[in-house]
Amino acid sequence: MARSALDEMSDTGAFQRTASTFRNFISPDPNSQFPPESGRYHLYISYACPWASRCLAFLNVKGLQKAISFSSTKPIWERTSQNDEHMGWVFAATETEEAGAEPDHLNGAKSVRDLYELASTNYSGKYTVPVLWDKKLKTIVNNESSEIIRMFNTEFNEIAENPTLDLYPVHLQAEIDKTNEWIYPAINNGVYRCGFAKKQGPYDEAVKELYEALDKCEEILGKQRYICGNTVTEADIRLFVTLIRFDEVYVVHFKCNKKMIREYPNLFNYTKDVFQIPGMSSTVNMAHIKRHYYGSHPSINPFGIIPIGSDIDYSSPHDRDRFSA
Repeated sequence: MARSALDEMSDTGAFQRTASTFRNFISPDPNSQFPPESGRYHLYISYACPWASRCLAFLNVKGLQKAISFSSTKPIWERTSQNDEHMGWVFAATETEEAGAEPDHLNGAKSVRDLYELASTNYSGKYTVPVLWDKKLKTIVNNESSEIIRMFNTEFNEIAENPTLDLYPVHLQAEIDKTNEWIYPAINNGVYRCGFAKKQGPYDEAVKELYEALDKCEEILGKQRYICGNTVTEADIRLFVTLIRFDEVYVVHFKCNKKMIREYPNLFNYTKDVFQIPGMSSTVNMAHIKRHYYGSHPSINPFGIIPIGSDIDYSSPHDRDRFSA
């Protein structure tokens, strides 16, 4: 059983991500085990993780900060148990150990692994973030980011500060689903398929699909402000979390070096545009992002050296307002 992404390999040397396991849903239905109550839930993240960061983005843009608490792990994987060699997400020991990370004040867990084992004594899968935690029942509600963002979008509207913002509107759902279906395997997961490939063939296939998809995005964004039209949607936040990490990490660490995002005029300005949506910039902790990738994968970067990077200012002006809202 895979315990981290580095373990998810096929016999052909290709990276194959396994499915998440906790798939409960928060709902106002009277029979729901998990009703949308303010103060009941906590989101565990790592700022480094794109899947976790998109959940934090939804929490912020929907205005759920007062209803759902969150905390981040340290960025670099460490030993999670004295009984085996597993390396994973761990919490800071003190408030001052690492900026942006904090201890687990809810359960006293030392690692995300502890949370999984607290929720299920016989758990044997990966110990991933995000984790949406129920403080009342002391268990994991869900660890699948694509489902958590849907819950944040609709199920807490009675207590959200931005209840009218709908990032998955009915009239665009088919288009969003269709867009996610090609962006996820080719771009979101595509960079991992490039970086974690252990043979040339799977890498060549993944990098070809990645750049074909980026070229497609560039073409679409030459005609409209966002990926599914002229209003921001779930598809934009899902794409953004990969784009914001691309030039600083994926170009070097995952060998995605055919072209940088800043060499795509539309994609680069689009990334700045999404970054500047209120609530988005605080989800991007580039120090955590770089420390995690370059420091947690010794099979790729054995000495843990962090490249200097380009230090792009994503708060600088963009040209996306040339499209009508």
